[in-house]
Amino acid sequence: MISGEKVKHGGLWTVLFSLVSLAWIFPIVLVIINSFKQKAYISRNAFSIPTGKAFVGLENYTRGIETTNFFASFGWTLLITVGSVILILVCTSMCAWWIVRVNNWAAKLLYTLFLFNMIVPFQMVMFTLSKLADMLKLNTPWGLCIVYLGFGAGLAVFIFTGVVKGIPQSLEESAMIDGASVPRIFFQIVVPIMKPSIVSVAILQAMWIWNDYLLPYLTLDLGKYKTISVAIQYLKGGYGSVDMGAMMACLVMAIIPIIVFYLICQKHIVKGVMAGAVKG
Repeated sequence: MISGEKVKHGGLWTVLFSLVSLAWIFPIVLVIINSFKQKAYISRNAFSIPTGKAFVGLENYTRGIETTNFFASFGWTLLITVGSVILILVCTSMCAWWIVRVNNWAAKLLYTLFLFNMIVPFQMVMFTLSKLADMLKLNTPWGLCIVYLGFGAGLAVFIFTGVVKGIPQSLEESAMIDGASVPRIFFQIVVPIMKPSIVSVAILQAMWIWNDYLLPYLTLDLGKYKTISVAIQYLKGGYGSVDMGAMMACLVMAIIPIIVFYLICQKHIVKGVMAGAVKG
C-alpha cells in the first residue's frame, strides 16, 4: 500500500509541476489574446481580455498576412524545414550506422568531430558562415538545407549511434548471408528498429528549424526568400514603431503548425532519446 506521506509528496509535486506548466503556457495565451486587440490597447494593458473597442476580430490577421506576404514566407519555411529534416535524418542515420559498424580510428575521429560540433557556440562561426554561404551560393532555401545539415548533424549522430549499438549485428549478418545488399540491410532492417529515435530527432530538428531566425537571416538572399521568423521582423516601422497587433497575429499563425506537429508526435520523444542515450 502507498503511505499517506508518499501521497502527500506526490500531490505537492503535481501542484508544483502544474504551476510550472502554467508559467510556460501563459506567454502563448497572452500572444493569442493580444492578436485580437487594437495596437493602443496592447500597449496600454497587455493582460486584459479584448472587449468592446479593443476587440478587432481578424483585422490584425489580415493586415499581418498582407504586410509580410505571410503565405509565401510560410511556404519557404515549410520547404526549408521539411527538406532540412529529411536531409539530416538520411545522412546522419547512415553515418551513425557506418561509425558503429566500422569502428576504426577514422570512424572514432569522425564521431569525435560530431560531438565537437555540438559544443561549438554558433556565435563563433556566424559571421564566417554568412560570408561562406555567399561564396558557395548557399543563400537559397536549398543551400540553407545543407547549412542546417551541418549544424544539426552532431545531436542526430549522437542519438543514432547509441541506437545502432543496441541493434544485434547478427540480424544484419543473417540478411547478408541471404543475399541482401547493403542498402537493403540498412533500409529494411536497421531503419525500422531505429524508428522511435528517427521520429524523435525529426521532432527536435523540425522545432528548431521552424523557429530559427539567425541562420535564415544570415544566409538567405532576403530580397527573394524570407522565412516566417524573418518576415515578422518587417512589421517594425521607422523610429522604433511596431505593429504589435499584426505581429501577434503572425506569431499565432507561426506557432500553431509546430505546436500541432509536436502534440501529435510528442509520445515518441522520450522513447527515442532514451533509446539513443542508454546504449553503448
